[in-house]
Amino acid sequence: MRARLTLLVAAVSVLTLIAFLVPLALLVRTVAEDRATVRATADAQSLVPVVGTADAATIRLTVEQLAAESGRPVSVFLPDGTVLGALAPRTPAVALASRGQSLTGESAAGREVVIAVQGRADGTGVIRTVVPRHELTSGVTRAWVVLALLGVVLVLIGLAVADRLARTLVRPISDLSAVSHRLANAELDARVTPAGPAELREVAGALNHLAGRIQVLLAQEREQVADLSHRLRTPLTALRLEAESLRDPDDAVRITAAADGLERAVTGLIRQARWRRAPVAGPVASDAAGIVADRVAFWSVLAEDTGRALTLDLAPGPLLVGVPADDLIAAVDALLGNVFAHTPDGTAFAVLLALDAGEVLLTVADEGPGVPGGAVRRGASPAGSTGLGLDIARRAAQAAGGRLELRTGSEGGARVLLRLGPPATPGATGGGAAPAEDGLTRP
Repeated sequence: MRARLTLLVAAVSVLTLIAFLVPLALLVRTVAEDRATVRATADAQSLVPVVGTADAATIRLTVEQLAAESGRPVSVFLPDGTVLGALAPRTPAVALASRGQSLTGESAAGREVVIAVQGRADGTGVIRTVVPRHELTSGVTRAWVVLALLGVVLVLIGLAVADRLARTLVRPISDLSAVSHRLANAELDARVTPAGPAELREVAGALNHLAGRIQVLLAQEREQVADLSHRLRTPLTALRLEAESLRDPDDAVRITAAADGLERAVTGLIRQARWRRAPVAGPVASDAAGIVADRVAFWSVLAEDTGRALTLDLAPGPLLVGVPADDLIAAVDALLGNVFAHTPDGTAFAVLLALDAGEVLLTVADEGPGVPGGAVRRGASPAGSTGLGLDIARRAAQAAGGRLELRTGSEGGARVLLRLGPPATPGATGGGAAPAEDGLTRP
């Protein structure tokens, strides 16, 4: 914008100067020609009394003296045909002047000035002088150079003023852009100082108001999530007490451990809702092989109770992926939980973990009715659940530079593929295929 404003002012300045300087330059040339012509005419007219009254010898002497002083050729044509002074042909202008008419005309040598002298006894005499081209344009080149330099100086001054004016306009816009980028990077305390024209000051005030509203809304949302999460502590405490009262020690230990894990997840959710996460030092990594094996072992108890055949094929670990362990545990639980939530009891399912083109590929396949329409939208579930399971898995995959794919098995059923990239090296950026609009990739 700054460059465009400067260029606009430069163009306007140049056009304006051209509109004034070109006519002025032509006027300077005309004035110089007229000045030289008037001077030559005055010199020629000074000979009129001599030509009208003196003899030929006196006229010749006076003409030679004038020619020497003026530096221009001067000729006198007497009525008897005698030419005194500089030898010159009898031009049409001289012939016209011999009939009593003085005039000025153009010739190959320059501007021709002829003056008719009447009053001689033998007829009309003619005085002729020629103004050379270099005298007609004397001083014109110097005047044009001065005008050109003046035009350049004026354009430079205009550019300097335009640049300063553009800077006063662009700086507030740059500040607005910088603050908007800071807000996009979650620096919600960023504010812009209103400056510049009234319109920009109004935009700055609106941006500051928007940032304040964002802070208020996020604070309210965090408190609501924290309050909701805190309410889960009471049923978790009751669940732990019920688990401790079980007669089977193994069942008591297993359910207590599950309740403890759920309570840790709720505590982490409260902390995430009320405080921002601290930046993680170094690349984030977790062992997909160990986490998937642990979660499958947890869900296998429920699979056995519901009569579901489980096929497990896990590549040997460790298989490091670029996603925090808590997020990967939540994603795996979401995919396995969907199998139990959306397929009838007795439906077989399989869990496969393998390396595929440098990525860790987790596949959860079942022999159920498949993925219903609308299940890919966050918060929407035709089966009556929260509709957040697939979105949790999708965000975990994207955090690791991968993606979530939904497919249909060759014999029906759903196949959910979770591709996870390796941990990012310091200074590297994530890659992978670009996800679809809802973050999912479909066949």
